[in-house]
Amino acid sequence: MPSRNSHAVRVAVLADSDTRWKWGALTARRIVPEERDTELSGFLLRGRATPTARQLAEVGAERDAPREVTGNVFLQTLRDESYDIVVLALVGGAVQAMLHGVSALRLPRRPVLVTGYVGVVYEKLSDGLLLRHGADVVLANSRHDAGRFRSVYEGVGADASSVTEAALPFLGGERYVPAEGRDTVVFAAQPSVPLSRADRSYVLKRLVEHARLHPSREVLLKLRSQVGEHTTHIEEFPYQRLAEKIPGGLPPNFQLVYGNMGEVLDRTDLLVTVSSTAALESLHRRIPTAILTDLGVREPLGNHHFIGSGCLASWDQLDGGHRPKADAVWADRQGVAADGSYSSAFDQARGRVAKLLDEQAEGQLPAIAPYYTTTTAPGYLPPLLSRYHLAPDGSPLAERAGGNSTNGVRRVVREAVRGAARGAYRHGVQRVAPVIRRMGEL
Repeated sequence: MPSRNSHAVRVAVLADSDTRWKWGALTARRIVPEERDTELSGFLLRGRATPTARQLAEVGAERDAPREVTGNVFLQTLRDESYDIVVLALVGGAVQAMLHGVSALRLPRRPVLVTGYVGVVYEKLSDGLLLRHGADVVLANSRHDAGRFRSVYEGVGADASSVTEAALPFLGGERYVPAEGRDTVVFAAQPSVPLSRADRSYVLKRLVEHARLHPSREVLLKLRSQVGEHTTHIEEFPYQRLAEKIPGGLPPNFQLVYGNMGEVLDRTDLLVTVSSTAALESLHRRIPTAILTDLGVREPLGNHHFIGSGCLASWDQLDGGHRPKADAVWADRQGVAADGSYSSAFDQARGRVAKLLDEQAEGQLPAIAPYYTTTTAPGYLPPLLSRYHLAPDGSPLAERAGGNSTNGVRRVVREAVRGAARGAYRHGVQRVAPVIRRMGEL
């Protein structure tokens, strides 16, 4: 465990996927008051999307060595160890479960609880926000999001003071400057957008055709994960498999690439995507960025979020040489491409966290008060908490009375068996199920 240091802020980050770990770890380092050091402990919530070592290395997480835990083990860790801040980089349901779980611990000195979103919020706005309500800080990635978040909370009569404007913590890199002799187009893939085989095959076909139309241009398909790996969303039809079926094979100027998105953007002259958060990273650097309209501008695709951006374009337009130019006002409201402002984007969050840490030191942190309780949502909350092995009051369902050594051994064995079972389940979902689906398609 981190050494005790009265000056350092001890932060625990609990994440449930590779991208959320990246967001959580970077956010943790940005929200701590600048005059304080940070001691970070990383935890991965065991589940379907638990990242592999390769995925963690790709997002630069290997240095923090997060360890895999269940929700109840994490809560036990909070009871046994003293943390100043806990960053919940999780899906909404898991955030809500941890809020109730921490509340049920009744810690004499509870941590400051921080949560937020890893990227563009284009679906389930009210659902996701209300599940995050109760955290001390709900980070919004832009002025636009902050306004939407407060409207939702105020609209249901919930306290909106936790909403704090910030930015995506992984924006950065050098501003785009065209390089002589370089012409690189990158398509940023998403695991579930578009969702169907037909739509994904269409997008890939057009990307390959673009490469054939421009043989001197390097065309890269930037993939989020390897076949069998999971991220936040399940990828039913990996582009790698679809690429194997391209008639005539892939052209020589076309490549499938992995790796850190920032490093790929270093050599990108045009970023194309349906609605990936990579578009915001690209826009922040002033790289020409295209949001595809070929499949429509629709809420399920998430590209409706970019209405007004000036970036909407079709493959026909891109094939003909069109390079979208982002609308400066839209980009500023989204927290990207605003000259000089990103360096201060987390000032408000640091200020709020500093205030909360002072209240914590004085024993004045308010009780955790989520919008969802057994009074406001008696038909919704208990089943949700039970999925995370918590009772309606937030206490662990697996907790048993008694504490002799035999029971202790049994608990250790039981947890080991459960761990093996969960590992087998995840292997089945991530490795075996895709193979069975492909066999069914033959």
